[in-house]
Amino acid sequence: MSRKPVVLVTGAAGEVGNGLIHHLTKSAQYDVVALDLKGLHTVSGSCAARIEGDILDRRLLERLVSEFEIHAIFHLAALLSTRSEFTPATAHEVNVTGTLNLLELAVEQSRWHGERVRFLFPSSIAVYGLPDLATKAEAGPVPESEHTEPTTMYGCNKLYCEHLGRYYARHYRQLAVDRERGGIDFRAIRFPGLISAYTVPHGGTSDYAPEMIHAAARGEPYECFVREDTRIPFMAMPDAIDALLALMQAPSARLSTPTYNVAAYSPTAGEFAKLVRDAFPSASIAFVPDLRRQAIVDSWPAEVDDARARADWGFAPKYDVTRTFEEYLLPNIKQRYATR
Repeated sequence: MSRKPVVLVTGAAGEVGNGLIHHLTKSAQYDVVALDLKGLHTVSGSCAARIEGDILDRRLLERLVSEFEIHAIFHLAALLSTRSEFTPATAHEVNVTGTLNLLELAVEQSRWHGERVRFLFPSSIAVYGLPDLATKAEAGPVPESEHTEPTTMYGCNKLYCEHLGRYYARHYRQLAVDRERGGIDFRAIRFPGLISAYTVPHGGTSDYAPEMIHAAARGEPYECFVREDTRIPFMAMPDAIDALLALMQAPSARLSTPTYNVAAYSPTAGEFAKLVRDAFPSASIAFVPDLRRQAIVDSWPAEVDDARARADWGFAPKYDVTRTFEEYLLPNIKQRYATR
């Protein structure tokens, strides 16, 4: 029996995964295998398979190798920033060992079908670690190569996995007599804070912006855990999904680096609060900084330099902050809570 050529999406039940699968399955070019711990009943699109399981389960990965011919991997599964700080050893196991398992799977797949496996990896602005607010203010838009000294376990995991991907793509088994070349085409995007109209935020370090509007729409008061002048880059979820798809499809010859910054806008927390209050005049928003979480956000750039992404593969976000709020967030979030 021949194996079926597919694209593998891990973390498929999340909003990024669900959105990707919706786009991928609209094209006859791709059959998709969706993988996540649970929740795959929510995944839209016609998948070749929906598999509930753990990326740390080697038997599961062996099953994937035996049943499918994988030509691309979107590795979205991860333990996110806040939980990673409470359980750093578990975070390392999921975020690093899980990624290593998928890189090894990609190498094996490339041996089977003789083509490079495209490996799309969502990284994060958490890889940055500016030492103080003065440096942050003076830095301007930060390029990919500067201030990469993360202060969180999640940031450390993401930065190390970027390097792992680069190693597997360019230097894998470089001292071996039968050294393999070109098994993996690794491509990473450092995402800013992602703002979603559909996923209720759960206390992530950059979630203060969407938390404000969800609380206002529910008629609940909100205490923002950062200062009003706090500024980091953000992006609407549809632009994040479009960016992953665009990077996947970009010709290899056009790419000058394995890792790219992307961002759309950088409002302060106070500016975002004003947009919320304008839309919900009765909204109650107070600023009560949590010094520990504030310190993490202060270590991230106010802006990132995404010139390489724009030049190499045409990154161009469709949503500025006004359009994100007026056309994406407000109508969808109001509809979500209209029946409550």
